[in-house]
Amino acid sequence: MSAEMMMIDTMREGLFLIVVLVTLIITPSLIVGLIVSVFQAATSINEQTLSFLPRLLITILLLVVAGPWIMQKLVDFTRKIVMDIPGLIG
Repeated sequence: MSAEMMMIDTMREGLFLIVVLVTLIITPSLIVGLIVSVFQAATSINEQTLSFLPRLLITILLLVVAGPWIMQKLVDFTRKIVMDIPGLIG
């Protein structure tokens, strides 16, 4: 495989990894935000912190729970990049 193809594959893998990790972190926060917004609309409560605090807590909880998996994915990708360096150079 040529160096250009290896670089393209690495970039594609990196972008896919970014999308997966960001989706993993953002999606639960969006769902909780939607639930809180529906609750606020139903009860006519317009408190800004009521929307912010649950999203913050769910994001922190998710990072604590999924943190080791996220770090393992990042370490594996970094290790792959370092191992591919000789093939990219020549």
